[in-house]
Amino acid sequence: MSRVAKNPVVVPAGVEVVLAPNQVTVKGALGVLNQALNGDVSVVREGDALLCKATKETKQANAMSGTVRALLANMVLGVTKGFERKLTLVGVGYRAQAAGDTLNLTLGFSHPVSYKMPAGVKVATPTQTEVVLTGSDKQQVGQVAAEIRAFREPEPYKGKGVRYSDEVVILKETKKK
Repeated sequence: MSRVAKNPVVVPAGVEVVLAPNQVTVKGALGVLNQALNGDVSVVREGDALLCKATKETKQANAMSGTVRALLANMVLGVTKGFERKLTLVGVGYRAQAAGDTLNLTLGFSHPVSYKMPAGVKVATPTQTEVVLTGSDKQQVGQVAAEIRAFREPEPYKGKGVRYSDEVVILKETKKK
């Protein structure tokens, strides 16, 4: 059995977990998340904990039990505390402005870039060069951050572009004659 799957997922007070044959639903203060289950993994509730067990003795089922356990832990954490991803804009004239559920970016193109946030992800811009994404679904918050970063990835010579706040960009030396 996967070593990750051996650890139970603790369900705190205020979080409701509904186990269906092929689906798990987690409800909390920050929203509702659903996860479809593979037939190789069964989820069992014991008191205030969830246990993931492989139904077959295959390598695939063992791997999926650990994956499902990690997904459930992220779901429980997401509906209680939520997830946050910070982006930083580096470059002269690079600006971001949140207007409702739309993020307006000025990234040195001849046109402004406008990105509509999907349901479940909120955007804030504390300063013109910072973007903070928050939501209850870890995968969705990370995907939105990756899509915003893809508009103008950090270039290796000056480091200009959109980067994660904890990202380190190693700069290259320019060519010498």
